[in-house]
Amino acid sequence: MYDITIIGAGLGGLILARVLQVHGIQATVYEADPSPSARTQGGMLDIHEYNGQLALKAAGLYEEFRSIIHAGGEASRVVDPQGKILLDQPDDGGAGRPEVPRGELRRILLESLPEGTVQWGRKLMTIQWLSDGQHKLTFADGSSTTASLVVGADGAWSKVRPLLSDAKPEYAGTSIVETYLTDADARHPATAKAVGSGALYALTPGKGIVAHREPNGVLHTYVALTRPQAFFDNIDFASSEAAKSSVAAELDGWAPELTALITGGETAPVLRQIHALPLGHRWQRVPGVTLLGDAAHLAPPDGEGANLAMFDGAELGKAIAAHGDDVEAALNEFEEAMFTRSASAGVEALRTFKLCFDDANAPHGLLDLLSGGAPH
Repeated sequence: MYDITIIGAGLGGLILARVLQVHGIQATVYEADPSPSARTQGGMLDIHEYNGQLALKAAGLYEEFRSIIHAGGEASRVVDPQGKILLDQPDDGGAGRPEVPRGELRRILLESLPEGTVQWGRKLMTIQWLSDGQHKLTFADGSSTTASLVVGADGAWSKVRPLLSDAKPEYAGTSIVETYLTDADARHPATAKAVGSGALYALTPGKGIVAHREPNGVLHTYVALTRPQAFFDNIDFASSEAAKSSVAAELDGWAPELTALITGGETAPVLRQIHALPLGHRWQRVPGVTLLGDAAHLAPPDGEGANLAMFDGAELGKAIAAHGDDVEAALNEFEEAMFTRSASAGVEALRTFKLCFDDANAPHGLLDLLSGGAPH
């Protein structure tokens, strides 16, 4: 069996390592972060029956996943800028898209792998082709390794992607500013009531608030503004108060229980600029190298990204196990299927993102989507 190296210990890379382990195949994951707790892992994820949950079943971790579901988290509420409820969908307990904390899901995956599978503090710098079909990988700490199969699971700015494609992510026209309220029911009761038990959407053309209730009274907020990158360059994110004030000014006149999601934030606001790869991104087969997740098909966020990354990881792991020593057959089978599903998912992600944040009719497109009707 060939040496398998996975770059990136996100959900997709970890699922791949776990599915390979289930089939008795060893892989090593190299991660730039110095430890599992080096940075926060994001907010809630809705894990879908048709991809993310299938990946977890392939990894033998479905019951562990069920144990971290956030009860009530599937509820969705749409309000106008004054807080008037336009749509209120409760969590019916159907578990088609249950919400779980990303950090807890990653913990389950990490704990399922043998000690030493993930090598922390190993930031990839270069990959060099060797004449015997191997690849030499050199890391920022000066160490290096060789592998016959390299899988880039290293996200939007993948260091592996250039071996396969010249494509680079481009700014999608919208950025998100992330904030948190803690102990919200006690400290921010009006805002906690406005958000409800799951997700809140308050959207108007070119701007909006998306907030999620997380366990232990945390409200996690994403303020989306469709603005050029230069607009955000002029915001002083080194000063929390200045940044919160600048962002809140874009929502002048909105209900105070909504703007408190920004102005009351107890952590420094974080800017996340949205980028995407070209729709239908693909490459010609290159021996011994492939990509999965955002490294392969980065798209605007619509709830599918993590699910697709996990599904990619599971499908690649199963293909490798099924084809034995014929790694090229496994990669070809995996890539052809991935190209098809990611192209379709990319179109849908762009449509949904535009409905929410770049649509003159917002929030009506989202209302139609959530209620199952046809877009206006």
